[in-house]
Amino acid sequence: MSWWRTLLNLPPKGEHWADQRRTKKAGRQRPQNTAPEWWAHPDGPVSPTPRQAQGVAAQYSQPQPPNSGGVMAPPRRPQQPGTQPPPGQAPPGQPPAAGTTGQPPAGGNRPPERLRQRSPHGAHAAPGPVREPILEPNQTPWSTEPESSFSTWARRFFRGLVVAVLLLAAISGIRSWVRPNNVPSTVVTGQSGFPADEARAVATRYAVSYLNWDEANADARPAAIGLDLAAGLDARAGWNGRGKQTADKAYPGEVRVASGGVTAVVDVRVQVRAFTKSGRAFVPGPYTWQRVSVPVARTSSRVVASGPPTFVADERAALPDNMPEAGVPDDDLTAATLKDAEAFFSAYAESDAKVEAVTAPGAAIRSLNGVVKLGDLKAWQVYTGNDDERRATAAVTWNGAGDTTLDQTYSLTLRRTVAADGAQRWQVAAVG
Repeated sequence: MSWWRTLLNLPPKGEHWADQRRTKKAGRQRPQNTAPEWWAHPDGPVSPTPRQAQGVAAQYSQPQPPNSGGVMAPPRRPQQPGTQPPPGQAPPGQPPAAGTTGQPPAGGNRPPERLRQRSPHGAHAAPGPVREPILEPNQTPWSTEPESSFSTWARRFFRGLVVAVLLLAAISGIRSWVRPNNVPSTVVTGQSGFPADEARAVATRYAVSYLNWDEANADARPAAIGLDLAAGLDARAGWNGRGKQTADKAYPGEVRVASGGVTAVVDVRVQVRAFTKSGRAFVPGPYTWQRVSVPVARTSSRVVASGPPTFVADERAALPDNMPEAGVPDDDLTAATLKDAEAFFSAYAESDAKVEAVTAPGAAIRSLNGVVKLGDLKAWQVYTGNDDERRATAAVTWNGAGDTTLDQTYSLTLRRTVAADGAQRWQVAAVG
């Protein structure tokens, strides 16, 4: 039989629980009591069996008082040593006195003989031989009783539970139950969203501090870098302590979060101005834009820079092939609204009051307040659409200070309005 079957109290292989339930044999009955009783022999005393004599010898060894009322008296408890018997009764171990023969009065009921006669076996007499039970051939001196199904199921369940717990303890380790490994406070999980706005702010300031250096004040750069760099990293960040450069403006861009949700890379564009040394003085050079990629990490308290930035090439890219088209041109409406478009851009450059006079009712368009003036409406195009609203594009040349001119392209929304006299007009409702 397998050890695991013995542990789980399972029957041997090939047997069932029902096979182990033994049925009662025919003719096997509990032995009957064959001892003689006193009521079966009313004419004389009855000698009890050795086992009966042991149980009742002490209780009925003393003589009982005569029954004068014809009712059987209850048995009396044995007297304790040193106590006096009641009047009219002989002490234990002595014959009754004269006149107290123990005979019942005339006309009374005869008490049981067993209460009158003293057992030949005294309270301290040696017990007789033990009567052996009557057994059948090939019969064991005990009998087995079938166990209930609930008890069997409960025992098997708890044994299986103990085995499962022991196996689990062996796999996971008891030490992990007694002293579980606590996660350090510096460990951060990626269950929550990455703080992209905070990452942009930290990366922008760190990029400006990283691209600023001056050999005349070499300690200023490490102090500024230490505001955002993670503790334990070198605040010099690779600078050799020579030269001079300033960084004034920085603009963060895309935040690319890693798959774990703990680290990320922030794209930052910084305007810098390099200086060249001429003798003992530094001569400033032109302003240029540099693009850097700043690595950051999210800790339990804040976002920090996890290392020095790296330079990234800022190259030009072509427009995607799936650019949305403006629509089908409407040449008739384009020609009909050309003068209205020139009036709008002229007012748009000057003041809000003039813009309100030429725009559609309910439009909220602010003017440029005289920063530039309209030089020329180089192109104007209205596209097909519904009867109440259309899309349009305009190419405008602005005149700046001096002889400066700038060409810009605008996208506008036109809305059809009806005057009080029934005349219809298309006016600008929105810019952009």
